[in-house]
Amino acid sequence: MNLAKTLMASTALTVAAGALAAQDMESPVAGEPMIDSMTLVSWGGAYQNSQQKAYVEPYIEMNPEVSATWDESSNEAVAKLRAMAEAGNITWDLVDVVASDAIRLCDEGLAMEVDHDDILKPAPDGTDASDDFGDLIVSDCFIPQIVYSTTFGYRTDMVPEGVDAPDSVCDVWDTETYPGKRSLERRPINNMEWALYCDGVAKDEIYDVLATEEGQDRALDKLDEIKDDVIWWSAGADTPQLLADGEVFMGSTYNGRLFSVIEEQDQPVGMLWDMQVFDLDGWIIPEDLEEAELNRVLDFLWFATDTQRLADQSAYISYGPARESSAPLVSTHAELGIEMAPHMPTDPDNAENTLLYNYEFWADYRDDIDAKFQAWLAQ
Repeated sequence: MNLAKTLMASTALTVAAGALAAQDMESPVAGEPMIDSMTLVSWGGAYQNSQQKAYVEPYIEMNPEVSATWDESSNEAVAKLRAMAEAGNITWDLVDVVASDAIRLCDEGLAMEVDHDDILKPAPDGTDASDDFGDLIVSDCFIPQIVYSTTFGYRTDMVPEGVDAPDSVCDVWDTETYPGKRSLERRPINNMEWALYCDGVAKDEIYDVLATEEGQDRALDKLDEIKDDVIWWSAGADTPQLLADGEVFMGSTYNGRLFSVIEEQDQPVGMLWDMQVFDLDGWIIPEDLEEAELNRVLDFLWFATDTQRLADQSAYISYGPARESSAPLVSTHAELGIEMAPHMPTDPDNAENTLLYNYEFWADYRDDIDAKFQAWLAQ
């Protein structure tokens, strides 16, 4: 064997050994004292079910002494963690939040800063977790899980005869062509961006305009045009239910919720991918957990965020896994058997006109714009 072949063989063996070592590595807190119960905070519905199936149930099967309880309060995570910290009584162990809330909680000292390479499993080929997650680690406190989008679904059987199905986000404002109620989330995020876009603001200028008082008023004035036709939602399950019941013609929600309505429930609902807003979702660890609590959380995270588990989650919901190494493992739906890749928000056919959520903007402006938005709602 010549030198080149020897080096190639040696490299291949080293890579293979590294991959096996990465797969077999124990969590860094293995053997340390741990509590036997966890309170996990998430969003309920199809997304929480995907978490339960992909990694909570397998983890408990491996650790039968452990129990996990869900609290469906992620939408209020910032306010509730603030209140818990003030009372000196943190009752949550691990909290699923959107990236902008993770940034806020980190800035306020309510979420624990972590070294991702210390607490998260390497990729199967030995790549460090920080490189595997890459730019999706938007905060020192944020542990990414999925890439998702907020977009619109509409009732296909309520499209007026002789009219094409809606294909633009601005069709939300066209109540003459597409009569019927709309559902929008009861918060400014996404609504303000869509309103400015449909009022003529160029996509790359939206956040510059929204940073001004005039821009905020302009967005609310645009939303005023459809305010009387809107049913406001707070839980991710609301719009899918409103669509299934025929109470709205179209409404915003998370793309995975719409996948569930369309493919799993076989409802007459279509996807409107135009101007879908890409966002990230992931875990934060509340600051100041007791040692045994923290050890259990870290042991669970080591398992729940590895390459295979994040790929497994995509078998239950159409959200893209946050690890680069997970993407090639995305396969078919666990129950329907359909290929999941075409249902991902990142699929090229679905991503022709998208908006990337601006985490830093909303971390800075969320409280002020939210107060203005809620006051506008109450008028």
